Amino acid sequence: MTILSDISRLAEGPKLTARQQQILELIQSAIARTGAPPTRAEIASELGFKSANAAEEHLQALARKGAIELVSGTSRGIRLRSDTLRSLNESRNKQFSLPLPSLAQLALPLVGRVAAGSPILAQEHIEQTYFFESSLFQRQPDYLLKVRGMSMRDVGIMDGDLLAVQQNKEARNGQIVVARLGDEVTVKRLRRTKNHIELLPENTDFETIIVQPGEPFEIEGLAVGLIRNTMLM
Repeated sequence: MTILSDISRLAEGPKLTARQQQILELIQSAIARTGAPPTRAEIASELGFKSANAAEEHLQALARKGAIELVSGTSRGIRLRSDTLRSLNESRNKQFSLPLPSLAQLALPLVGRVAAGSPILAQEHIEQTYFFESSLFQRQPDYLLKVRGMSMRDVGIMDGDLLAVQQNKEARNGQIVVARLGDEVTVKRLRRTKNHIELLPENTDFETIIVQPGEPFEIEGLAVGLIRNTMLM
């Protein structure tokens, strides 16, 4: 896989969070693709927010920083300011050149350490955002998770790698999953038995994790791709 770009701050523009930069790119992408900005519901769906209200809060913050203008009375009342659009384009042009603009449509937030009890895509977990060709993945991921440790070494998942994850609460036996065990998030192969759940490492130096009925356990997503961290340097 080849990295296309990591999103940067707007040149000489307002200081934005990684999520706000991601939303700006999403708005620009929608306008370029369809001729109209996205609705709040579309932003929420694309970025995994629980409701359109979360998207609205980010849009209001962008408007306060002068990056966009909001037009009341319409679901698509979002306008990119001309200087914002120019900065975004200048930032992109400095970082990569694409034969087709559509190749840069997949924006994936990179999740670092996950705080106990909080959503995996909470703003404080996102370190930055990367852009990839969507054709690199057979199943479209929703985010990248930084792998820590060598428990999945024998299937090529190494410490520091970026695991492409598709959000999903369900998984079949044998699939590699991102699972939450109480306060910990781990990457393992799933196996369900009649009596319990097993999370299998792919390294004989590590023991199988047994999850008994009633113990805190939740599937956060499925592994759908892998990016070696050295590719991003």
